[in-house]
Amino acid sequence: MSPAMSSSPVPPSAASGAPPAIFDRRLHARRRARAARDLSGFDFLKTLACEDIALRLLPINRTFARALDLGSHGGVFERVLREQGASDRVGEVFALDLAPELAPPPLGVAGDEERLPFADASFDLVVSPLSLHWTNDLPGALIQIRRILKPDGLFVATLPGVGTLTELRQSLLAAEAETSGGAANRISPFIDTIDGARLLQRAGFAMPVSDVDAQTVRYADPLRLLADLKGMGETAAFTPDGRPSLSRTALFRAMEIYRERFSDPDGRVRATFNFVTLSGWAPAPDQPKPLKPGSARMRLADALGVPERSTGDAADPTGGRDRRERGETS
Repeated sequence: MSPAMSSSPVPPSAASGAPPAIFDRRLHARRRARAARDLSGFDFLKTLACEDIALRLLPINRTFARALDLGSHGGVFERVLREQGASDRVGEVFALDLAPELAPPPLGVAGDEERLPFADASFDLVVSPLSLHWTNDLPGALIQIRRILKPDGLFVATLPGVGTLTELRQSLLAAEAETSGGAANRISPFIDTIDGARLLQRAGFAMPVSDVDAQTVRYADPLRLLADLKGMGETAAFTPDGRPSLSRTALFRAMEIYRERFSDPDGRVRATFNFVTLSGWAPAPDQPKPLKPGSARMRLADALGVPERSTGDAADPTGGRDRRERGETS
């Protein structure tokens, strides 16, 4: 059974006017369509994001009868569910993508995350692994996602966060400043965890959570990073704003700066990807509600099983927390 299609999709930011168009959505759609020709060689970041979302679903003691994969990129999420043995937790998985080539049948829909073509309360689960960062109106997109979720439906998305591709950003800025005396931003803006949590609250999600996970990918040469971004359909798609095109001289100088500043002792270069994961629930009457301030019936020290200290007592300098270091992905 297919979800009901809305005859008049809600436009982004309808109440506050059209948002500024940072991205050319048609250009981005063409680049995603081009990426569809050889997905298997360039979907490793998408796979990582889908694996993380699938792992977050496993502890939830429920089955999601109807799910929507926003920015499906050829159905990577559904493939990961099968590989992780989690497909029994999710029923039908509908896929929406800007590029028709990446919305596979029988449940694929060519559509825009900024104008979701679904009726209210159509899905139990909506996921978006590495897609929503290309929307011009992220708050409006989140409001629409909450609208199409059933009460107590779950939303989970992964977006590139602040610090992603910082090495490439710094190299391009330095190269353009050196070769032309000025520089334009060539890397998309990204959100941080605080912004993510606020956006979820603004969109009306219950129990919002925002966290970040850093991944480092290493390359033999920064040109290989550029090739991967092109193969993923993740190259810049800014609207025309008068900024000059990046010259070949500046590009080659940027690659030299990248090698000089961001090489490891073995000669390989680093590329940082900070994944911000947002999750929240569509409001429902029977959801847990936070207690009112002052209504607790147990002292925090008793609950944690530790001695109570006054505010003037010395604290454990480590904060009682274990430190965890992430390895690199070669």
